[in-house]
Amino acid sequence: MSGPSPVEKIKSESRLLRGTLAESLADPVTGALREDDTQLIKFHGSYQQDDRDLRDERRLQKLEPAWSFMIRTRLPGGVVTPAQWLALDAIADDFANGTLRMTTRQAFQFHGIVKRELKATMAALNAALIDTIAACGDVNRNVAASSHAGGSPLEAEMVDWSQRLSEHLLPKTRAYWDIWLDGKRVAADGTPIPATAAPGAEQEPILGPTYLPRKFKSAIALPPINDVDVFSQDLGFIAIVADGHLLGFNLTVGGGMGMTHGEPATYPRLASVIGFLPPQRLLEVAETVVRIQRDFGDRTNRRHARLKYTIDDRGLPWFHAELAQRLGGPLEAPRAFHFSTSGDRFGWYQGENGRWQLTLRIPAGRIADRDGAPWRTGLREIAGVHRGHFRVTPNQNLVIADIPEGERATLEALVRQYALDLHERATPLLRDALACVAMPTCPLAMAEAERYLPAFVERVDALLAHNGLPGEPLLLRITGCPNGCARPQLAEVALIGKAPGRYNLYLGGDSRGQRLNRLHRENLDEPTILAELDLLFARWARERGAQERFGDWMHRLWPAGPIAPDLARAAS
Repeated sequence: MSGPSPVEKIKSESRLLRGTLAESLADPVTGALREDDTQLIKFHGSYQQDDRDLRDERRLQKLEPAWSFMIRTRLPGGVVTPAQWLALDAIADDFANGTLRMTTRQAFQFHGIVKRELKATMAALNAALIDTIAACGDVNRNVAASSHAGGSPLEAEMVDWSQRLSEHLLPKTRAYWDIWLDGKRVAADGTPIPATAAPGAEQEPILGPTYLPRKFKSAIALPPINDVDVFSQDLGFIAIVADGHLLGFNLTVGGGMGMTHGEPATYPRLASVIGFLPPQRLLEVAETVVRIQRDFGDRTNRRHARLKYTIDDRGLPWFHAELAQRLGGPLEAPRAFHFSTSGDRFGWYQGENGRWQLTLRIPAGRIADRDGAPWRTGLREIAGVHRGHFRVTPNQNLVIADIPEGERATLEALVRQYALDLHERATPLLRDALACVAMPTCPLAMAEAERYLPAFVERVDALLAHNGLPGEPLLLRITGCPNGCARPQLAEVALIGKAPGRYNLYLGGDSRGQRLNRLHRENLDEPTILAELDLLFARWARERGAQERFGDWMHRLWPAGPIAPDLARAAS
């Protein structure tokens, strides 16, 4: 057996995620970090990137790449106040490329930050009571939570649990505060939090001194809407509710979408439903699952290091037994649940508390001012008058939440003034489509995604209309590589980048996030993809059952397609 991967060595020698980051940041000769520090900065919520559109030109000019950094926030449940929104908007201008981007983990990303301004950006976020620790790296990342309970007490409970879970599983090292904030951490009320231990006495009781073998994702779902795609997560909790009261959660483990082209030993996996727990045990159970992955996950091969492989290598019965042994007994059997959709609830709706919510469509989560669509300016104006809060959805959209009746008309006017009413004008295809960032900044991207999404959606909509299916719902996702950031393996139609202008075509997922799609054809250019979809849409229009969606029809053609383990039993 080979030894630990190079990243494991970097973590073990990092002095609890410090490395030589301070020295790298102070080096004025280059816009980049030292090689080992490019791994460590991920744990602090940032990635080093370069503008791939400029690579060849800069190489010819004998210049180093146009290095910059992406910073990702930690926002459990995707909740921000209007004041925080205004702070994020200002940071986009002061330090980044003038845009905000909402992610499928309900966070914000800033792009184009240069090294000399990284520390100032982190300080500006801290002043807004937002941090970025554990937004990336081999740790539990931002905890997602369902976004469409409409102001009910259950919505507040889901957000509260997401925040408690995120805090509980955070790294305990003070490296983040020492490097970026000169040791100054603030609480929610703005008061300083003193150091709890000297650096030499720091411990990582949950994550361990080398943290997890690979990234770890968790989410809390509130049926009937599976907007968090809970079966794509390493760790998931499905709320079980009766008469409006939270009884507890079904536990799901072992989901993950990432894979590598040409390596069949890597694959997407739907999470398994393995038990039920009362709410008060959520943190204990989550911590125990993380500890199991910490102790047994593969630290030799990072492509084989997610929890899904730990479970598949040793078997689900082994995981049940290990979890029960550590918890002092098995969990109860899973309770019944039902998901009706994985999509967002667009437009206006009134919550149980009498307040209004408005969900806006933001394709690929990119908030910018463009000709005819000055969305960033519009949302800045809305934040200036809104008295509720905002929620980023796991589908890259935005909920303006907790709107008093008297504020509705003002916000509606601003939405229309700044063309933020796309949800009313968009086709179902455009409303539900997802894309990762891909080119030009993601170093893993093999093909376009975010920049390609609008044109491809328009062409697919034209094919639907051509085949007598105008306005038919269809879940489409595009990613620039197979790592799964936009959860493409759960879509009815997915393009996964293979090379510039070429994609693998996956078909047959469902609209509830409960079934993986399957590879249909490999390495296709756009004309071939469109021709293939045209033929399939024509057959679907002829052969479909009443209201049968495209993914369900494709699954009928492939009756052996994978379905979430125990799903039929748990939902019966």
